[in-house]
Amino acid sequence: MTQWSGYFGLILQGALVTIELTLMGSVLALFMAFLAGMGRLSRFFVLRALATAYIEFFRGTSIFVQLFWAYFVLPFIGISLTPLQAGVLALGLNVGAYAAEVVRGAVQSIGREQYEACTALNLGRWQGMRHVILPQALLVMLPTFGNNAIELLKATAVVSLISLTDLTFQAQVVRSQTGNTLVPFTTILIIYFILALLISWGVRSLERRMARGLDGVRA
Repeated sequence: MTQWSGYFGLILQGALVTIELTLMGSVLALFMAFLAGMGRLSRFFVLRALATAYIEFFRGTSIFVQLFWAYFVLPFIGISLTPLQAGVLALGLNVGAYAAEVVRGAVQSIGREQYEACTALNLGRWQGMRHVILPQALLVMLPTFGNNAIELLKATAVVSLISLTDLTFQAQVVRSQTGNTLVPFTTILIIYFILALLISWGVRSLERRMARGLDGVRA
């Protein structure tokens, strides 16, 4: 029993790394989502082209290849990253490309009358976007953002390929040392599920708060 408590300690250490990856990767993904999503809506062709190229490239290539590029290829051009930095970069850029289309679609889903109201109030393009359009669009984005965050959480398992001691890596360590596959992988299965539930709960709570806030403003 004492031996297994030590192994479970390893898995919990891996869970902390997975949580760290998920949080930092989500922040980067959110930043890239708004940057590229709004870029797709820009009036300037160069910005639209750059945003489209980023989205199509990272959606069209494998997360495995992107991770290996970040960790093994970038050092050849003088950019050396730690396993954690490489994992955050690959995960954030990959998921951000998918979330960028969520941003674009949500902004475009806002009714034309809202844009006309901004014009009537003599708001500039970005003033109207910031104060009127984006608050409403964000409520549309949230459910899918939650799904993207859960997908990012599950994708963190790939970082075990570059020896980052996340949940999956630690489960493999326990399996190799004990010869037992059922216990470590069932344990991390449950932990991944609990973390996904926490993300869903957090997003739903934020969604309800934002909905109440918008209802108050409309009233």
